[in-house]
Amino acid sequence: IHGVLCDHSVWALQSRYLANHGWNVLAIDLPGHCRSAGPAPESVEQAARFVADLMDAAGLEKAALVGHSWGSLIALQAAADLGERVSHLALVGTAHPMKVSPALLESALNTPEQAIQLVNTFSRATLAPPGGAGSWVFGAGVALGRRVLASNASQNLLHAGFLACDRYANGEAAIAAITCPVLFALGAQDQMTPPKAAQGLIQAAQAAGKKAQRVLLPMGHNQMTESPDETLFALRDFLAA
Repeated sequence: IHGVLCDHSVWALQSRYLANHGWNVLAIDLPGHCRSAGPAPESVEQAARFVADLMDAAGLEKAALVGHSWGSLIALQAAADLGERVSHLALVGTAHPMKVSPALLESALNTPEQAIQLVNTFSRATLAPPGGAGSWVFGAGVALGRRVLASNASQNLLHAGFLACDRYANGEAAIAAITCPVLFALGAQDQMTPPKAAQGLIQAAQAAGKKAQRVLLPMGHNQMTESPDETLFALRDFLAA
């Protein structure tokens, strides 16, 4: 499950490997984003209901949920709602509360191009990740944001997604309600959701007796593209346990 102003393509490296190693993989576009029709979700809870409906429509009795940033909150809430139907929960680049600064919310609403540039500046710990064949992750991130924003002419997906993150307050109750193991895959250099911002959720999981593990990845907020191998290996090992 992707984050704000992203789509399924952010998981390309991880989903391809998993699909070729025994997993049935659905890397989704949230409603109103790119290949998915309908109105975009206005809240984490609404997006979580979409995940449950998607599992029903696909005939999935059980699934592991993996979410990044906003998608991590959606995966968390969906796992709480779905109970035993979720086998594993992986939260990548997560935080709770996931507050968004008023200045960034205002820019997302009124000057989205500037907001896209700003978000990608703070989301990146490098211009080209090691082993990434020289890929320009900043430029790719900006291009993706522009493409996703343009995919929905009736809604500002950047502002709507940030509002949903900012308003979500059910994280600790959701983590206490899950019935599956949970992985916190956090970016050591993440400026958008720094590792310390997930500590409350980690402590809530531990206090509720959940099987929780924490992995610190060596890059910033866009772990899947900046540290693709480390992100993949963390997910692979967690899902195999």
